[in-house]
Amino acid sequence: MLVPETAFKMSLDGRGVKTKFCPGLHGLKWQLLLCFLATTCEAFFFPGLVPITYCEEGNPNSYCKSSIQVYADKLYSVETVMFYDYDSFDFCQDSLKKTPSKTLGQILSGEQITSCPYKFSFNKEETCRKVYVKFYAPDSEDEMSKLAFLKRGIKQDYHHHWVIDNTQVIWCYDTEDGEHHCVSGFPIGCFNAPSDQVKGSCLINPEFNKNNSLYLFNHLDITITYHKESDTNSQVAKVISSRVDPKSYKHSDEDHITCNEPPMEIPEEDTENLKVVYTYSVKFEPSMESKATEWSSEDDYDLETTTETNVQWVRQHDGGREQDMMVEVCDRRQFGWRLIHGSVFRLPEHGMLLSILLGQGTQVFIMTFLSLFLAGLGFLTPSEQTALVNYGVVLWLILEIPAGYVSAKMHKTFKGVNWKMHFLLTTLLFPGIVFTDIFIMNLILWMEGSSAAVSFCKLASLFALCFGVSTPLTFLGVYFGKKEEFEFPVHTEKAPHVSSQRTFFTKSTITIILGSLLPFGCIFLQLSYILNRIWSPHMYYLFTFLLLLFLILMISCSEVTVLLCYFRLCAEDCGWWWRAFLTSSFTSVYIFIYALHYFFTKLQVTSIGSTFMYFGYAFILVLAFFLFTGTIGFFSCFFFVTAIYGVIKVD
Repeated sequence: MLVPETAFKMSLDGRGVKTKFCPGLHGLKWQLLLCFLATTCEAFFFPGLVPITYCEEGNPNSYCKSSIQVYADKLYSVETVMFYDYDSFDFCQDSLKKTPSKTLGQILSGEQITSCPYKFSFNKEETCRKVYVKFYAPDSEDEMSKLAFLKRGIKQDYHHHWVIDNTQVIWCYDTEDGEHHCVSGFPIGCFNAPSDQVKGSCLINPEFNKNNSLYLFNHLDITITYHKESDTNSQVAKVISSRVDPKSYKHSDEDHITCNEPPMEIPEEDTENLKVVYTYSVKFEPSMESKATEWSSEDDYDLETTTETNVQWVRQHDGGREQDMMVEVCDRRQFGWRLIHGSVFRLPEHGMLLSILLGQGTQVFIMTFLSLFLAGLGFLTPSEQTALVNYGVVLWLILEIPAGYVSAKMHKTFKGVNWKMHFLLTTLLFPGIVFTDIFIMNLILWMEGSSAAVSFCKLASLFALCFGVSTPLTFLGVYFGKKEEFEFPVHTEKAPHVSSQRTFFTKSTITIILGSLLPFGCIFLQLSYILNRIWSPHMYYLFTFLLLLFLILMISCSEVTVLLCYFRLCAEDCGWWWRAFLTSSFTSVYIFIYALHYFFTKLQVTSIGSTFMYFGYAFILVLAFFLFTGTIGFFSCFFFVTAIYGVIKVD
């Protein structure tokens, strides 16, 4: 496995302890036993993962290793949003290829983790060591095809994504603005477009100044930082970070490599034989003791060394103005909402669809909250991104029970009939839309030749498994939910109430469009930050802040929906069911508009396949926001209306 070997080490004294207790102190006996276990347990890393323990060669131990293996994950590019595995490019291959067992998240994301021929011995430095030699002859069609694919990858700014001891390899560089950045992964090369200014990865070397030229990074300077165990007698250590500095050398004589040659330039025209020698240098550095003692895992070190971890705070809207407006409306229309007490709970149109959306929204809301809560506590680490996918799929299936329960309870409240159709739509509507979107994106990936594409058999088996598990769980929730319904506090009259007056700001379209601006404003800054992390090599660490932002979004959706619902009631407008759902769910429309803006201004996507990929994922994000924001707004308004008509007696 690629993950570190974790174990809870507990040292207990083997001698028996005999203590005589009174029968009435039986519970105290177990409390004392727990206290005894707590005092005899050794410290362990929790939550998170314990790194592998390493030692130098010739110092054998049963619990440490001397060989360090490098693993390669998918190669990515911000310009194309298309992934390829390590074997898709003509790079050096490991003779003893090791592929860790895949998790569910890795299958869904199409990750192909494989071992690289780069292997090190702990604390043994290597300088300019040859790894492999590649030859490209113009008369070989296969070799020219591989070289053309490699040159296209350099032009599209593809990056390696390596992992050493469960730590993502970091590359630090300076931008053209003079800023210093650290990202996970490193480029395979750099390309100087025909322009007067050097940009991108070519800034790392002043010799990369020739226009319309390709440079291959065939040499890597790797720096591994470790922390020695100070509380043990043996010389063991743990790796806490891995950095790489990619370079380009021509290596004219492979038998006498000095790593001091001119850059390795790949000609645009394939007219001569081309030889590429891949080399590397590795050095080990002990960490600063004052800092190392504060890091409990590799992720803590990555968080300390990542430059873009600043927290962005969103200024909250002042609520005083809304309170003044509410008081003014109450004084002017004090008895407006009382006049519609006989029609306020008149059942909405298309109640089945509304109940299904509420059930699916409840499912998305609970899954999002629990995921952010556990990620904020550190149970889901940024380095194990597929663990979040595994957790999300399993949690989604379990939450089919509350989804079916809420959907059936609201359908019963709306006096719905046709329970078979309701059950099928609850089971298939939202998952069917998401799976159809994933299937289309996977088909596009397959047509583009991306390694992220999942085979049709695996995808069909996974879909069948999900539907086979979710269907009985949804039925279980529907079975218990249809047994009871919400009781309305007032009786509904047969004749509907006709509103005597309407104002501009009580019209449904205006309230829906304007009411969702405040929730979107609360997440606007962080939404840009999240999209930058999704479509760039940066990792996202601020899960605790994201959880706080989620709570702010939930509160803002509730407050805006309740306030606008009260305005409509005061204007003698009792059609609040669908408007309560759409007022807050319209936030997803603004998110989609911002996704369009981000696509055309931040990304340099040129291919049709990459465009479909971007909007496919954006559609799932917008749909999830539509469901859980609408559900928050609906239930906030529902309980508000039920409370004011139940607590205050209406004559």
